[in-house]
Amino acid sequence: MSISALLTLTQWLSPSFPISAFAYSHGLEHVIDRGDITDADGLRVWISDILCYGGINSDGVLLAAAYRAGPADISDIDDVARAFAAGSERLVETVDQGRAFSRTAGEIWDMDIPPLTYPVAVGYAAKQQDIPLETVLGVFLQASAANLISAAVRLVPLGQTQGQTVLAGLAPIIRGNVQKLIASEIEDLSSNCFALDIAAMHHETQYSKVFRT
Repeated sequence: MSISALLTLTQWLSPSFPISAFAYSHGLEHVIDRGDITDADGLRVWISDILCYGGINSDGVLLAAAYRAGPADISDIDDVARAFAAGSERLVETVDQGRAFSRTAGEIWDMDIPPLTYPVAVGYAAKQQDIPLETVLGVFLQASAANLISAAVRLVPLGQTQGQTVLAGLAPIIRGNVQKLIASEIEDLSSNCFALDIAAMHHETQYSKVFRT
């Protein structure tokens, strides 16, 4: 992969890219408020499950499918992504971030990207820029995990070093999941993190909250 492609990918998935990723906790805020996560070890286990069995994993399946899809098929994959959202906040999260990504990346890199859900938009754009799927998946999974860790650093709270230690410890899981996702098909879409889905639903009506999801 060229250094130019790598720089493009890391810019897309940087916390500074204007998709407001910092505003979403993926249901984590409710879990912490409930007292289920109180330290770095608990956070590591929670995010590991999301990476392997939950929303980040399903986003990887959708990203890979969008990467392989032609322009005529991308809307069907996006419809699946919207239908797969377990609750209203999950739908808001993927739709709003995807719309912002599609608009910004399309304008800067002169690409025709419709307002897609977030993983679908990233996969579709990466294919247009000829960025290898393996690298896209790896950086996408790490960025998704890093965003949840950033939320936990503020909410638990955790120290910055503790947060980065958790992220470094997730690297083997991310590498293993990338190899699985490369071979995935849209039929492999699944999620077994029911506690996460329930937490996100409870967050919809949480009295006091900092994050949108």
